Amino acid sequence: MNAQILDTVLLFSLPASGKSEVRRYLASLTPEQAERDFHMGPTLQLDDYPYVHFMHRIDDELKANGLPYAFYRGPHRAFQDEWEWAALVELLNDDFDDLINGRQTQVSSAAQHLFDRMDAAHALVGLPEHMGELPYRVRKRIAEAMEAECRAELDAKNATCSRDPKGKTVVIEAARGGPNGAAFPLTPPVGYQAAFQQLSEQILSRASVLYIWVDPEESRRKNIERGRPDGQGSILHHSVPMEVMLGQYGCDDMAWLLEQSDKPNTVRVERIFADHAPDGSVNYRDRVFHLPTARFDNRKDLTTFVRGDRSTWKQGDVKALHDGLAQAFSLLASTR
Repeated sequence: MNAQILDTVLLFSLPASGKSEVRRYLASLTPEQAERDFHMGPTLQLDDYPYVHFMHRIDDELKANGLPYAFYRGPHRAFQDEWEWAALVELLNDDFDDLINGRQTQVSSAAQHLFDRMDAAHALVGLPEHMGELPYRVRKRIAEAMEAECRAELDAKNATCSRDPKGKTVVIEAARGGPNGAAFPLTPPVGYQAAFQQLSEQILSRASVLYIWVDPEESRRKNIERGRPDGQGSILHHSVPMEVMLGQYGCDDMAWLLEQSDKPNTVRVERIFADHAPDGSVNYRDRVFHLPTARFDNRKDLTTFVRGDRSTWKQGDVKALHDGLAQAFSLLASTR
């Protein structure tokens, strides 16, 4: 890979801050523009939001079958257990490993495969394996109800994994935060510090962070503005419930992490990894990462226009967004 091309970019920020719009804009660039101005190859994109949506869908189907919710406190409420945030990161780790290794998944039921993956992610973070505990007839009924959309998501992932990652930039999107008014450091598993502690060594060793900066109040306003009644499965048009916006996205810890780092323009992540030998012994390693981090200032909303048809994009809006992103990506490339 070209030394100047960013390998993996973690696209992090509060909800409705412009992450998905930035992804869409990046996808609109020519390869020459992306490499020259943003130090990026063609993008391969991963996102944890589809899993958030599928958790809601499973809960809907559980309720329809007379059973209690497994993931959320209610249809418009927060997670029952905040360690779901860590489980979502494990699903992203899994997706990234498949992508880097060109691994495609061929299964008879995409929904059943998703249920198994969710249980495996739960097991890694110490949560109950809900789907494996269901009566088989109920699990089968839920799988049948969700198969079409699970198949579409798996097909999209397989298409991404079929592309050679060499010379490309992997973009991983996620939103994290903490309660409104919380003190720092945030208590795990919420916040970006906790997410960095869950990301795989494979990701951390390659990643830079593009943080899209908006105030929590602006995040809440834009979250309401973008929502559509039929858009909960959409990356661009879903809306986060207000209880969640205040309780889990009322603040975030990215600015605090940048202030705490011992190297400018980076987030410092210290991790302990366990290596398991064939003889059953375990070797523990301590490793420190300094992830290059840039803030793209979107407090004046440079991104909303990207939701519209490309033919409606105004030249001035495109220039403001392009120039702001170019500055942020150049910082990432120079820090790397």
